Amino acid sequence: MAFLEPRRPSASPAEAAIEAAIETGAFTVTPREMPMLIRLVERRMPADADSIGQALCEVRRRGWTARLNDLANRAGRIWVRRADSTTAAAAITDPLADDGALLAALDAVLAVRFRAAGAKPGAAIESVVAEIADAGLGPLPAERHEELARAIAAAHGLEGPAATRFVSAVAQVEARRRQEHRAAEAAARALRREEEARLREWERSLVEFRQVPGLLGCSDKEALRWIGLNLIPVARRIPARGKGQERWESDPAELVKLRPQVITWRETEQPPATGRKRGKPAAPALKLGRGANAAVARVAALDRYAGHFATARALNRRITLVTGPTNSGKSHTALDRLAQAESGLALAPLRLLAHESREALGSRGIAASLSTGEERMPVPGSRHLAATVEMCPFQAPVDVAVVDEAQMLQDRDRGAAWTAAIMGAPARDVFVLGAPECATLVRRIAGLCGDPMEEVTLERKGPLTPASKPVALGDLKSGDALVAFSRRDVLDFRAELVKRGKRVAVVYGALSPEVRRAEAARFRDGDADVLVATDAIGMGLNLPIRRVVFSTLRKFDGEGKRELNAQEIKQIGGRAGRFGRFEEGVVSVLAGGGSPDFVRMMLNAPPAVPQDLRPQVQPDADIVAAVAAEIGSDSLYGVLSRIRRAVLRTDDPNYRLADMEQALAVASAVDGVGGLGLLDRWTYALCPVDERDNGVSRLARWAVEHGGGRPVAPPTAGRLPAPERATREELERAEKTHKRLVAWRWLSLRFEEAYPDRAEAEAETARLDRWIEDVLRQQRRSRLVA
Repeated sequence: MAFLEPRRPSASPAEAAIEAAIETGAFTVTPREMPMLIRLVERRMPADADSIGQALCEVRRRGWTARLNDLANRAGRIWVRRADSTTAAAAITDPLADDGALLAALDAVLAVRFRAAGAKPGAAIESVVAEIADAGLGPLPAERHEELARAIAAAHGLEGPAATRFVSAVAQVEARRRQEHRAAEAAARALRREEEARLREWERSLVEFRQVPGLLGCSDKEALRWIGLNLIPVARRIPARGKGQERWESDPAELVKLRPQVITWRETEQPPATGRKRGKPAAPALKLGRGANAAVARVAALDRYAGHFATARALNRRITLVTGPTNSGKSHTALDRLAQAESGLALAPLRLLAHESREALGSRGIAASLSTGEERMPVPGSRHLAATVEMCPFQAPVDVAVVDEAQMLQDRDRGAAWTAAIMGAPARDVFVLGAPECATLVRRIAGLCGDPMEEVTLERKGPLTPASKPVALGDLKSGDALVAFSRRDVLDFRAELVKRGKRVAVVYGALSPEVRRAEAARFRDGDADVLVATDAIGMGLNLPIRRVVFSTLRKFDGEGKRELNAQEIKQIGGRAGRFGRFEEGVVSVLAGGGSPDFVRMMLNAPPAVPQDLRPQVQPDADIVAAVAAEIGSDSLYGVLSRIRRAVLRTDDPNYRLADMEQALAVASAVDGVGGLGLLDRWTYALCPVDERDNGVSRLARWAVEHGGGRPVAPPTAGRLPAPERATREELERAEKTHKRLVAWRWLSLRFEEAYPDRAEAEAETARLDRWIEDVLRQQRRSRLVA
């Protein structure tokens, strides 16, 4: 087509070309669209009607995307993603496209996505329905599910009777599944109501302390003394408001059984004729009523937790506590000793660090097996094992065990695993490594185990210096690490730094160990100037960091925003400096993020003493089974509720019960699933899931399939866009799918028949690792920077 000449001398060439095209009747342009259209046409000059029409399509694509999202929502097509609408809008070449043309483009995009979701239509619909449920959008109404099945059938080339048979078969499977889910949910609710009613009935039966002397036939002073000696069980201790006291309640059925013991207790307390001091009466060996709280506590024996680890208690163990700041050589020292032993065990906090321990042993000539929650790498004939802390083998004695990052004893979610590992590591020599803050708790654990302990303190190999002034974002240099406290902030800083010409590597918690290692390697090898990371760099990932710069000195800890404490600043800031590369490490704060004086004060602060000196403990499968047998219940929710209320007194002098909220949530969700025994459900309660990603409801869906004798398919991410075209939404979706695969692989190691497609899951995991790393490698061309 010939180029259209400008009509008005006063208009710009682009405006004149647009007006000429409008006059031909090819299209109309609203006043709101005109400014952007002029800018786009200016880049295309000289412009004909076709190029102006394509520019107008660009102007209208955002509106088309919004229109497609609106049409999909109105139609109940919740499987349509915003990315689908965006891709469909980008494919439109007619600026006058109506709703029919828009929907046709969307259907074409969905057909490509549905073909990528599974090699066969059955696998594709399973993947799409699972994705909808994972996003918290399901379940689909029956008519919408049928519509989705027809669309997937068409995308896979099914027509006529074949498509009808597929839709009918899918509808039958979905109806059966919904019925099973409803039945499981109803059964779980009924069990929960029953267990809660049983607990309420028990609580109503309790009597206050003032009634105890009458039931036992003793004085108030005697009752108080015998409670203090743990002779009289206190079922509940309720804080009295504003008085700093407690209201004690006891089970009258238990008190009645104790009454015959009162005379014996008094006789034991009477001074003998010899004039010696009176003794303390021994606790009675009573057969308490079935399900009585004291009986439940005695069966669980969490107040005698060290005794659970029979192998460790049978060994003549010696604990060596090695404390020191980061970059002080704790791990190197312990791994040298481990490599010299005939057999050994290295326990790390992360799968990434378990791999690093295995490689470190390999570099010392020791072939070690690997055991983490979702993978096993056995080495025939090897007598050394690198594992995550939760995978500690308590029944296999070795010569030396190393338990790293012992400051995790105070962690609310995982602290109990460190208690178990330090108490139960079946080794003659146990090396416990950690920051100085862990020393008090480790001493307490050694005392409870009756193990002798030696303490070794290491000093940092190079100085760690607080900066005197804050650092501007533009002043970050090669070798710097900028620390933020959310994935969003990490990606925002990355985008800004890339725009400023920096090559950036990133590390944050949602990334897999493989991607973290790849990003760390880019920084280490000089392919990235700056590392932007969350506090995930505080453990592991030995990196040549010249300076650590905190973007802020406050973080959200799951409950609220607070200032960083001294341990966090030392642990994260201590990553600065690298022996042999950067002899001095510098710790600073970004301009506007806080005061350098605060950083200096925290770095110089003495080790903090934990507020609660009692190590955390949690039940294991044996304890769950024993309590279930004692209370006569097959309800996992009921067992865990009773453990939380009755097994360990809140004022126990030695231990405290770990947080059990997620385990209780999973127990409540899977309790009604038929075909799963109590300990199968307990295994599900231990599976690592993210509650923010609907992890509990996903476990419940998988459990129903498992209980019904059907295989559970691994999660898939479907078609992934080119790395340079990936948006943050698509990156986050891939990261979430990767996390779901971690949970699936964890379960596949424990229920091989129910989760059989392990090779497929590992292939999808590897594909996501490669894609995510490719996305993060993109710099200026990436949509993450736009």
